[in-house]
Amino acid sequence: MWKKLSLFMITALFVIVAAACGSSAEKEEKAGSEPKKETEEITVKHELDETKVKKNPEKVVVFDFGTLDTLDKLGVEVTGLPQQNIPAYLSKYEDEKYENVGSLKEPDFEKINELAPDLIIISARQAEMYDQFAEIAPTVYLGVDPADYMNSFKNNATTLGEIFGKEDEVKAELAKVEEDINKLKEQASKENKKALVVLANDGKVSAYGPGSRFGVIHDVFGVVPADKDIEVSTHGQSISFEYIVEKDPDYLFVIDRGAVVAEGGGSSAKQVIENDLVKNTKAYKNDNIVYLDPGYWYLSGGGLESVSGMVKEVQEGLK
Repeated sequence: MWKKLSLFMITALFVIVAAACGSSAEKEEKAGSEPKKETEEITVKHELDETKVKKNPEKVVVFDFGTLDTLDKLGVEVTGLPQQNIPAYLSKYEDEKYENVGSLKEPDFEKINELAPDLIIISARQAEMYDQFAEIAPTVYLGVDPADYMNSFKNNATTLGEIFGKEDEVKAELAKVEEDINKLKEQASKENKKALVVLANDGKVSAYGPGSRFGVIHDVFGVVPADKDIEVSTHGQSISFEYIVEKDPDYLFVIDRGAVVAEGGGSSAKQVIENDLVKNTKAYKNDNIVYLDPGYWYLSGGGLESVSGMVKEVQEGLK
């Protein structure tokens, strides 16, 4: 009898253990059958390549201040950026909580590699180094095309919206900018006055016309150029003060490069531009020499905030 009882207890125990193991295995099987969530990727087509980018990347290194401007407007944090010559309105990015990754033209590739970013964003100043960036992390070129300013600006903003899940915010901001530009174009058409855009740099002056780096004033904002045949060049067409007198613009828009790149900063453009020759122009006589913010125009053009600021500056200048 005891032998039968012992055999019964052993058999019962075996059944309980087997059931428990089966239940555990079933749970593991169910858990294993659940699909793992994969990080969503999008393919970004840009001027230099097609790049697969993770949506909502966590570590972002930015070498374009226009892009930094847009990300700031959208509330997207960045990990690293070149902290030299940051526009004044973006000065919060000088804080040590952001990693300094070199300068706009001399990236610190060793530092960038240490950061192991999920995404690097560059523009024209770094275009020749694209392959070096791409070896470290997915790299996207988001430069603005002066010959197609608005479309490239809108495409860049839209791309950032798609990457960071901010499509609706970008759409709303672009609509505001478009509305302001239309008002400015209407104002410029009523004025129908001619303007000349110049860059002052260390005592020298160069002019920019339609299709050029600062040609947005003519091509998009609708301000009539004082000279339609200015050479299109990154550094502008070198001019004399006699040339300014000869063209005699109603408005003279001035961008002071030295104010944002010279050591110690400080503006000298006013002293250079408003000399005895230029005082003979309509622009000077009617108090229509307009000094534009070089932070917007020279350093960070093409951002949601900078383009909006550029529109307002020209609008106020035409009053």
